[in-house]
Amino acid sequence: MPGPAMIAFDSLAVDVDAVLRAQGADPATVRTRSRRLVSHAERAVVEGAALLAPTVAQNRRAITAVRHDQIRLEGGALLSGPLVTRELGKAQEVVAIIVTIGDRLEALVSNLIAAEPAFALALDGFGSAAVQAVADAACERIRVEAAAAGMQTTLPLSPGMVGWDLGTGQRQIMALLGESNASVRLTRSSLMLPKKSLSMVLGIGVEVTAEGSVCDLCNLADTCRHRPPR
Repeated sequence: MPGPAMIAFDSLAVDVDAVLRAQGADPATVRTRSRRLVSHAERAVVEGAALLAPTVAQNRRAITAVRHDQIRLEGGALLSGPLVTRELGKAQEVVAIIVTIGDRLEALVSNLIAAEPAFALALDGFGSAAVQAVADAACERIRVEAAAAGMQTTLPLSPGMVGWDLGTGQRQIMALLGESNASVRLTRSSLMLPKKSLSMVLGIGVEVTAEGSVCDLCNLADTCRHRPPR
């Protein structure tokens, strides 16, 4: 049975546009209307980079059975919910992942929010963009490894998406990663600390696909202002 693994990233490509998008803004619009906000984003990219400690904890397990709303994994672990059985049911393996950038950036945001609120929000946006960049890099690494073995990967699925209860999913992923994920913990309400952390699973197999978008699976799909036009 494959054991958990830790991966560190030395560098991440997070640009000013990514920071602005993470703040809920359209980069093109901001660049024409507010040089001040662009300046804050530029500063966030420079100063935020030194605060990152990007890491990935992951564990890859074979699927041994799919029954009802449960997927049983090698070693007896379970994933449960209609979303995971629908999207991962044809996979041969599952990779559970938690990514984080650490807590130094969010600590600085808390310290700055009263004195420099605009920059603090830009720095928070940089953190959101950075943790997503870590997640994207981790998923791409898994996709490349799968392709080399003649397989494909599914879309990444996260607890809280429609059909996968947040608390249940978070606990199941944490259980799969165990002590290898000591840098991230769950609150009683199933939120992760540090806050700039993401959890997900991907399916790997010959028959799986990554068609569509994770936006289609989100419980905010109909109201999210960040969703790309269909």
